[in-house]
Amino acid sequence: MVVEMDVTQESFERDVLQRSEQLAVVVDFWAEWCGPCRALTPVLEQEVAERDGQVVLAKVDVDANPELAGRYGIRGIPAVKAFRRGQVVAEFVGARPPAAVADFLDELTGPSAAERTVDELRASGELPEVLEALEARELERALELLLAEVEAADPGRRERLRALMVALFAELGPEHPATVRYRRRLATALY
Repeated sequence: MVVEMDVTQESFERDVLQRSEQLAVVVDFWAEWCGPCRALTPVLEQEVAERDGQVVLAKVDVDANPELAGRYGIRGIPAVKAFRRGQVVAEFVGARPPAAVADFLDELTGPSAAERTVDELRASGELPEVLEALEARELERALELLLAEVEAADPGRRERLRALMVALFAELGPEHPATVRYRRRLATALY
């Protein structure tokens, strides 16, 4: 299995966005002249290799692919963005030590926020309709059900429900349209 590849404007859709439907894809935005990039790249390569195919590393040369850098708001390099289901779900800018890169990748390869939420709901027996939606990977339906619970809940219960919704926002990624929409609706319901 390929765990590392160079990606261009032409191959980004296939190699990053489509591939991220199956597993996490970490994109390293770099340039040849960038000293911190040369320091970070071998760390990323080593840490990705140690995860034995659980994550893919894609490298984008920002000088050769300025349109991708613009599309993803790259203002400084090295910039690293992790994709799941076609969306950015985590990111950092600047060179990082191996332990920090390992932690970043472990968050991507461990159980997802939705998986942890499903386990929590199974164990507690609460919110069976939300659990059913999550097991069916219907995250928007789960968010809608949770929001309805928040609106009817007493203040003590609202924090628990808010935390569940925030976990699902993390699963979808900060830029996902459902995250943006439901975060706004949650804020209105809470405040």
